[in-house]
Amino acid sequence: MDLNATLIVQFVVFFILAGFTMKFVWPPMMKALDERAQKIADGLAAAERGKAEMKAAEKRVQAELAGAHDEGQKRIGDAEKRAQLIIDEARQTASDEAARILAAAKADAEQQVTKARDELRGQVASLAIKGAEHILKREINASAHADLLSQLKTEL
Repeated sequence: MDLNATLIVQFVVFFILAGFTMKFVWPPMMKALDERAQKIADGLAAAERGKAEMKAAEKRVQAELAGAHDEGQKRIGDAEKRAQLIIDEARQTASDEAARILAAAKADAEQQVTKARDELRGQVASLAIKGAEHILKREINASAHADLLSQLKTEL
C-alpha cells in the first residue's frame, strides 16, 4: 500500500474515532465536568454565604453584648439608686425614732418634774404646818384644815 492510502485510511479511522468520541464519550464527560463545575460554584457560593452569615452573626453578637452591657449598667445604676433610697429611708427612720425617743424622754422628764413639784408642795405644806405648829405652840388638825392645806398646795 501506498503512503497516501495509509494516510487516507488513518484519516478515515481518525474521523470515525472522533465521531464516536463526540457522539458517545464527549457528552457524558462534558456533563460530568459541568456537574463538577456546578458543585464547585455551589460550594464557593455556600462559603460566601457562610462568611456573610458569620459577619452578620458577629454583628448580632456585638449588638447583644452592647445591649447586655447597657442593661448591666442600667441595673447597676438602679441598684445604686435603690441602695441610696434605702439608706435615706433608714436615716429618716432613725431620725424619726430619735425624735420619738427624745419626745418620750422629754415627756418622762416633764412628768418627773411635775411629780417632784407635787411631792415638794406636799413637803412644803407639811413643813408649813409644822412651822405654824411651832409658832402657835399648838397642834393644827390636818383633817379639819384640809381646805386650807389644799389651797396652800395650789398656791405653792
